[in-house]
Amino acid sequence: MTASSGVAAGQRVAVGIDVGGTFTDLAALHADGTVHTTKVLSVPVDRAQGVLDALAAAELPPDRLVYIAHGTTVVTNLLLERRGSPVVACATRGFTDLLELRRQERAALYDLSRQHVAPLVSREHIVAVPERVAPGEVVEPLTEAGAAQVVDEALAMAAASGAHTIAVTLLHAYGDATHEQRLGAALREAIAARALSIDVVTSHEVLPEIREYERMATTVAEAYARPSVRRYLAGLSSRLGERGYPAPRVMTSAGGTLEAHDAVQHAAALALSGPAGGVTGAAAITRALGMARALTIDIGGTSADVGLVDDGEPLVERGGGVAGIPIALPRVLVEAVAAGGGSIAWLDDGGALRAGPESAGAAPGPAAYDRGGERPTVTDAHVVLGTIAAGEWSGGVHISRDRAVAAVARIAEPLKVSVERAAEAIIATADATMARALRRVSVERGIDPRGIPLIAFGGGGPLHACGLAERLGMRQVIVPPHAGVLSAVGLALAPERREQLTGCVVHADALGDDALAALLTDSATRLGGDSAQLATRWWLRSRFVGQGYELDIPVQPGDRVTEVTARFAARHDARVGFTLDRPVEFISVRTTRSSAPWPVQFARQPGHGALPHDRDDGRAMERTLRGAAVVRLPDATMRVAPGWTARALDVGGWLLELT
Repeated sequence: MTASSGVAAGQRVAVGIDVGGTFTDLAALHADGTVHTTKVLSVPVDRAQGVLDALAAAELPPDRLVYIAHGTTVVTNLLLERRGSPVVACATRGFTDLLELRRQERAALYDLSRQHVAPLVSREHIVAVPERVAPGEVVEPLTEAGAAQVVDEALAMAAASGAHTIAVTLLHAYGDATHEQRLGAALREAIAARALSIDVVTSHEVLPEIREYERMATTVAEAYARPSVRRYLAGLSSRLGERGYPAPRVMTSAGGTLEAHDAVQHAAALALSGPAGGVTGAAAITRALGMARALTIDIGGTSADVGLVDDGEPLVERGGGVAGIPIALPRVLVEAVAAGGGSIAWLDDGGALRAGPESAGAAPGPAAYDRGGERPTVTDAHVVLGTIAAGEWSGGVHISRDRAVAAVARIAEPLKVSVERAAEAIIATADATMARALRRVSVERGIDPRGIPLIAFGGGGPLHACGLAERLGMRQVIVPPHAGVLSAVGLALAPERREQLTGCVVHADALGDDALAALLTDSATRLGGDSAQLATRWWLRSRFVGQGYELDIPVQPGDRVTEVTARFAARHDARVGFTLDRPVEFISVRTTRSSAPWPVQFARQPGHGALPHDRDDGRAMERTLRGAAVVRLPDATMRVAPGWTARALDVGGWLLELT
């Protein structure tokens, strides 16, 4: 739905723009807290054009914009499609096979034919560095002659392969970065002397933490994505500038934003840029309702993104991967599954019904869009069942029921069932995929989903919410205001944030209170920024000695070490149900400095209520609805299932409860 911006004279506006696989969503947050939204079709071959189209449709005066916050899928798509820049890597001699060896786990436990995805840099493009650092000592020093030899070999390899980046990952550089710094400086000096256009990326700058494989994989991912991110953001900034708009801020995977010139240097941190905005918006709704915890699901055209809000904030963890590539940087917990509205339904070789991972996207889109698509999608199934009404919809889309019926019939005929039954089965298949993802982000983290609400947003979230909640035993669903564009709202709300990781493998017993305070202060100093104007927060990555995983524990200067270890033990017990009689050790410090978030007022607009989509516009809107009902919201469709009651909330949106 395209909405006028309604910008009052002199009023300042913050804008969030989320470029999805099918739609590009814009949210304009005004200084008085009100929100106006716009939705246009994405342009798959030119994502930046979708941003420009959304701004044009919103009719926002450039001189009123404070900033544009942008969620991008550039890095995600690069990794999925393997369209990044060629990379040359430098690794400690004897450890050049690290990316191939991984952690020696199988790609699939019971499928011996399944293979891991190939590393982003091939073995023949990795240079062995004659050096070796061990914890606490230098086993083999990196000499000037050794560094010079590596420089010559790496630059020759880059010239032959067309590489634009060189990634340097030396053993134990998280603890002693001397060799990496020396080799990085030698490479940059030689690149400058030869007037080459090559970036040097070192692991101690990208991820100064233990675990050699993850550190190398993340550093290579940074090198692989950086040239494309630079081109995209430079092009977008230039095109925005031509129209008088400011250069964009870019959402990071951890839920903050960076100015475009800084984001270029943190390409790997943009891997979950778009989905993080949705969880950030859901967290704002959670706080507005006075709740502390909620599950979130954002169902768009291509995927469904599942997240968790804990203590009023998006849960941020480290680890995980994208397209089979580990990226061990802090990220908002988001699990994406291929179960969006555009996910294509099909029958496998055994005749079983599947939904996804292939998507109809924006071009041609679901068959119901009447834009050339013929294969059945989840959206087509909803149109067949009437939960999405035929007619004119958001972003200039016209929904055709006849086209949807023809598409779903391609599934119904071989299954020998009615078109309606096939549509129900398509939706149930997608729901099963999404329910498994919801269980993974909740039950596997020691959280009982039955006691918390599900916040459902995106174009399809409110349609599937009741069915998903019932599968998990949940009794409350929140459909937030601006549900269809909540990711864009979250982007506009997100603060500008800088992050610093500092390695510090140390036993808690060996770290005094003064040393802990000094460690936090040093990490903040390395981060830089104005501590008086920005809010500073710290987390200690902690574990029991001998464990293979860690938990992030909030900490601040002045905390005693015993307080931190007690906090860790309590979190560990809540997460996995037990503690160990072992010392605690700290692995690293994460420090953030954030600006104040933009104000937003989730308030009901005059006449707010619901109008079931089969009613005449002249009928009064309702504030309480009992299922079964289908409600056409301004930017989404909400289904109130039988046995559920929906009540309009004072902050906007709806609370659905199983009665």
